[in-house]
Amino acid sequence: MPPSRTGLGRLLGHEFKRTQLLDEALTHPSAVKGGRRSGRRRRDYERLEFLGDRVLGLVIADELLARFEDADAGQLAHRYNALVRRETLAGVAREMNLGAYLDLAKGERGAGGADKPAILANACEAIIGALYLDGGLKAAAQFIHRYWDDKADALVRAPKDAKTQLQEWAHSMGLEPPTYNLVTREGAAHDPTFTIEASVQGHSVRWGRGSSKRDAEQVAAAALLAEIERHALSNGD
Repeated sequence: MPPSRTGLGRLLGHEFKRTQLLDEALTHPSAVKGGRRSGRRRRDYERLEFLGDRVLGLVIADELLARFEDADAGQLAHRYNALVRRETLAGVAREMNLGAYLDLAKGERGAGGADKPAILANACEAIIGALYLDGGLKAAAQFIHRYWDDKADALVRAPKDAKTQLQEWAHSMGLEPPTYNLVTREGAAHDPTFTIEASVQGHSVRWGRGSSKRDAEQVAAAALLAEIERHALSNGD
């Protein structure tokens, strides 16, 4: 049985007025018979996870713009991906011992579901979505700053650039190197904007824009890395 949620509000920095939102955020699909919701049947955390992902992205993007005023779009994208990736979310969930509070089917909990990175990351995003619905952006942002600010502090230097990360990932998977193609070049000769598409075997094409081909390639690579991460998360890899 999950522990009492009495202390969870302290960890979240928020006491829920609509406690059903917290219940929903902590309910894994395995705990809902058949994994489906209809009528008045319980909901799992997937809808709140969808919302929380977007709220987290907004708050982190806003924070990075304020912290790194001289960073270009590619550098911001590298930092952004480091802060919203599955491993970071799962790490935050472990800091709160969130897995212990999750409502999991007996079989899922017995299989170690309370410590699976994908489940912890999904639940953490669901918590953010629930905070947003119950207390607005302020409540969600306070939670995010509480657990992410020290991680942003550590990013004084941008992580390894996105193209290098993507190249290394493709190599580790036994795939051909990523490809980059120019889609458009717009603007005056002295102030151009390039759009580049990045692709890798087995994943959708992603695009990036920048004032140089190099910058646009980095943004496109970062977008493709984010897509790969989302795909892995949705499949529980």
